Amino acid sequence: MDEGARGPAQEQAQEQARPKRADARRNQETLLDAAAAVFVASGVDAPVRDIAAEAGVGMGTIYRHFPTRADLIIAVYRHQVEACAEAGPALLAASESPHAALTRWIDLFVDFLVTKHGLAGVLQSDQAGFEALHAYFLDRLVPVCTELLDAAVAAGEVHVDLAALQLMRGVGNLCIGADTDAGYDARRLAGLLVAGLRAPR
Repeated sequence: MDEGARGPAQEQAQEQARPKRADARRNQETLLDAAAAVFVASGVDAPVRDIAAEAGVGMGTIYRHFPTRADLIIAVYRHQVEACAEAGPALLAASESPHAALTRWIDLFVDFLVTKHGLAGVLQSDQAGFEALHAYFLDRLVPVCTELLDAAVAAGEVHVDLAALQLMRGVGNLCIGADTDAGYDARRLAGLLVAGLRAPR
């Protein structure tokens, strides 16, 4: 068969495959969002049937995507990191100022950290795959925070010489205890920290 005859068939196959890949990604994201919600509410030892019910799928679907609980926990963590990373440039483009974008991103970062504390125990284990997650977290989120912080400095909105990692660690320290004390408002305290970075007018 010549190239001309083979080309259209290949293109058709690719077009048919694209929606399936997109659907598979959406289905997996739905599962991860559901698992994250259940983990926050009930911990990482929550029954798989609860995650399946939250996602509106059968348990077999979850096991097909994530054969072990460790696979699911790692995927949830990475999914949340990616959502936080992707939010940075979007906020910078849509917000009225770089400092406003930084403030909103820190809100998301606090939400992520408080959620992640529910995974802290299992993430401390030596199971395969967990040890690389902290490096992944830093590799993805420090550059995003750096971009937001640098933009706010360049706009004259932030006057403090502070590295993004230092800011993230400060926010992280403010989040300690938020998952055990319902009256502790980590987001408010982090907001005060970011407000304190603002240059006087």
